[in-house]
Amino acid sequence: MGKEKYLADRKILLDAANGFIAEGKIEEANAKIKEIETLDNNFEAACKARTNLEALQGGTKFTDITNMGGNFTGGKVVDTFEGGIVADPVDMYDSIEYRKAFMNNVVKGAPIPEKYQNVDANTKTSDVGAIIPTTVMEKIIEKLEATGMILPLVTRTAYKGGLSIPTSNVKPIASWVGEGAGSDKQNKTVSKDGAITFTYHKLRCAISVSLETDTMALPVFETTFTNNVVEAMVKAQEQAIISGTGTGQPKGIITETPNEGKALEATEPSYDLLVKAEAALPLEYEQDAVYCMTKKTFMAYIGIKDTTGQPVARVNYGIGGKPERALLGRPVVLCNYLDSYSATLAVGKVFAFLFNFKDYVLNTNYQMTVKKYEDNDTDDMITKAIMLVDGKVVDKGSLVTIAKK
Repeated sequence: MGKEKYLADRKILLDAANGFIAEGKIEEANAKIKEIETLDNNFEAACKARTNLEALQGGTKFTDITNMGGNFTGGKVVDTFEGGIVADPVDMYDSIEYRKAFMNNVVKGAPIPEKYQNVDANTKTSDVGAIIPTTVMEKIIEKLEATGMILPLVTRTAYKGGLSIPTSNVKPIASWVGEGAGSDKQNKTVSKDGAITFTYHKLRCAISVSLETDTMALPVFETTFTNNVVEAMVKAQEQAIISGTGTGQPKGIITETPNEGKALEATEPSYDLLVKAEAALPLEYEQDAVYCMTKKTFMAYIGIKDTTGQPVARVNYGIGGKPERALLGRPVVLCNYLDSYSATLAVGKVFAFLFNFKDYVLNTNYQMTVKKYEDNDTDDMITKAIMLVDGKVVDKGSLVTIAKK
């Protein structure tokens, strides 16, 4: 397989996976992701085999054959080889040497070699965190996209922290005019108060590394490290998306103040409550809005019927037998980040809401770093992973909350 065909095939698979994620088809997206992983592995293996063969035959000798596959995100190959041809630069954080140095730093506390550190004259080497290797980082980002029920649904951006994005508060209106007549000029105004500003909120995940991992192989270490970081980071981000306070963390959906008439209250789940929620949802937000609640709350609707005797809650089984839940024909997203309805639920607590998750923007800095320290109480080496995250509801027109009355 040549480089051009590899990159073309990979782009097709990436586009397909992104399309499935945008449509909420997580299983299909995961299948495409596995195809990408297989394609990457086959291309890297072919490149290494070709390079090793040429070296054995006394042909072209590469200065770094371990990175022949390079950074798959950019389709980069080897750095330089004898003969005067210079290819794309190799990502040094993707080399086997750095990946092993990173593992030794996390597991044994060995310092990262100086050539991998960008340290100025006023910074101590011990103060610099280790950059997570590109290969591991790609796996983490991949899993962040595919893991969880909430994260794949929101809009993902990577704006610089502190950037304000203005929002328009007036939409132009078209008017019918007679032949030869003109229409009024309408200025597209931007509201200063409606600007959305993303700040820096530090998300930190501390992982304890015991002595038993000292003999861990590189692939096992990278898989274990990835899974640990993913599980913690996904849970924290999804919790913030739903109910974050906005202080030191992203602001959640139910923390926003709904527009007038969209903050509903009820003593218990009922058919009339769903009718009121649907009536509060404007027609222009009808298409992509979904219900969000816990599984326990959804099960409270299972036995409720409308005035014609039809159940308001339905559970269909789609591809692979995966349950597809709906209330009055509208999809339901289940999560554990809300309070479940119960007779003892505190008054004012939101137990369900109606919202288009695309109207929530999660701004993330994917450049994770890790640092180590020793827990003096347990003598364990603690590795902490850090990333910058912020998120906000950019349009709350589709937000309808249901709280305990």
